[in-house]
Amino acid sequence: MTAPLTDDAVGKTVVDVEGKELGIVAKVENDRAYVDPDPSLAEQTLASVGWEGEDDEDYVVTEDMLRRVDNEVVLRGEL
Repeated sequence: MTAPLTDDAVGKTVVDVEGKELGIVAKVENDRAYVDPDPSLAEQTLASVGWEGEDDEDYVVTEDMLRRVDNEVVLRGEL
């Protein structure tokens, strides 16, 4: 069981099991993280201070897809 997704994940880097960066968490809502795969510098800055937002290119990550959440969000290898 991983840590639940909370607003604390906003601004964290999302990586796969091998450590490849996949984007940043732009928003967390209803146990889902909205991940921006190609954030601009402005989007990274806003996310790091907790200003949430999502756009059309974001993809959704659910808690069952997570390996762990600590200083970054790590996805499981067997998605």
